[in-house]
Amino acid sequence: MPIHDQGYQRYKGHRGPHGRRWWVIARAGIVERLRERRFLALMLFSWAPFVVRAVQMYVSSNFSQAAFLAPSADTFREFLEQQNFFVFLVTILVGSGLIANDKRANALQIYLSKPLTRVEYLTGKLVTLMVFLVFVTWVPAVLLLVIQMMFSGSTAFILDNLFLFPAITVAAAAQTLLSAFAMLALSSLSKSRRFVAIMYAGVIFFTSAMYQALRQITGSTVWAVVSPEDMLDVISAGTFRTAGPTSVPVPVALLVVALLIGTSVWILERRVRAVEVVT
Repeated sequence: MPIHDQGYQRYKGHRGPHGRRWWVIARAGIVERLRERRFLALMLFSWAPFVVRAVQMYVSSNFSQAAFLAPSADTFREFLEQQNFFVFLVTILVGSGLIANDKRANALQIYLSKPLTRVEYLTGKLVTLMVFLVFVTWVPAVLLLVIQMMFSGSTAFILDNLFLFPAITVAAAAQTLLSAFAMLALSSLSKSRRFVAIMYAGVIFFTSAMYQALRQITGSTVWAVVSPEDMLDVISAGTFRTAGPTSVPVPVALLVVALLIGTSVWILERRVRAVEVVT
C-alpha cells in the first residue's frame, strides 16, 4: 500500500489583492440573477421605452412632418420617470433577498468569519443591485443622447444642451442610490425576502399616499418631504431645468434623499455589525 506524504505543502494558487473581495460577492449575485430567464425577460422589457424613444428620434430626424417628435430636455426627464416602474421591480426582485437570504441561511457568520470586512460585504451586495438599476436608467438614457446625435447627423442638440449628461447622471444616481440603500437596509431587518419586498412596496405607496392626504388636509405641498418618490421628481425637474413639481426647493429634496441614504447606511452598519460581534 503506497504511503502518501501528508506534510506541509506550499500554496501555489493565486492570491487576490486586498480590497477586492467585494467583487466576488457582487459577481456571484450578478451571475445568479442572469441565470433566471424571467428576470432576463424583465430586463429586456425594461428597454421597451428606450426603443419607443429611439423610433421617435429617427422619425423626427428624417421626416419634417414629424418635427413635433423632436427630443428636448423634458424628453430625457420623462424617460427616467417612466423607468421608475422598472426600477421598482428590479429593486424588489434583486434586492429583497440580498441580505435576508444570508441571514436565513446563517451565511453572515460564514462571510464575516473570513477575511472579509463589513464594508466589503455590503459593497458587494450594493454593487449587485446597482449594476441592474444603472442598466435600466443611466445606460439607456445616455444611449438616447448618442442615438439622437447619430440620427440627426449633428452635434447641435448636444452642444445646445450640454447640461443633459450631468443631469442624467445626477437624476439616475439619486434614483438608483436611494432605491438600493433603502432596499438593503430593509433586507437586513428580516430573514424573509417576501416580507422585505412587502415592506419596500409598503414604504413607497404609504409615503406617497400620506403626502397626498396631508396636502389635502393642510393645503401645503411642503409635506412632500415624507414621500421619497416626490423628492426624486423634484430633483429630476431641477437638474433637467424643466417644468415639474415645485413642492419644495431642490436643495431640500437633495437633503431629504441624503438623510434617507444616511439612515439606511446606519441601519446596515448596526445590523451587520451585530452579527459580526456575535461571531
